[in-house]
Amino acid sequence: MIKIYHNNRCSKSRCGLQILEASGKDFEIVNYLQDIPSAEELKKIIALLNIKPIELVRKNEAIWKSDFKNKDLSDSEIITAMVENPKLIERPIVINGNKAVIGRPPEQIEEII
Repeated sequence: MIKIYHNNRCSKSRCGLQILEASGKDFEIVNYLQDIPSAEELKKIIALLNIKPIELVRKNEAIWKSDFKNKDLSDSEIITAMVENPKLIERPIVINGNKAVIGRPPEQIEEII
């Protein structure tokens, strides 16, 4: 089943959701600000995306700038920061089986559905 890590307050995330709805396929919505992914879940997502943890961080968020920017953080510390501050997780993330994309731009979602 397709899964979207979604934040309804984000226009890109809403666009990603519309793409999934238009596809007619079944999917699951994960409101990751309330249903916060665990460190293990984030590690799996990062592996599926084939990126480094820092590439999943929203670096323009105030909490990143105030608490983490310019610090030499390990991958584990970055993942912990995202678990403790889920606003830092880039969005939307769409997973379909063993494929995943960050929907920026949202049209990238079409590549895996």
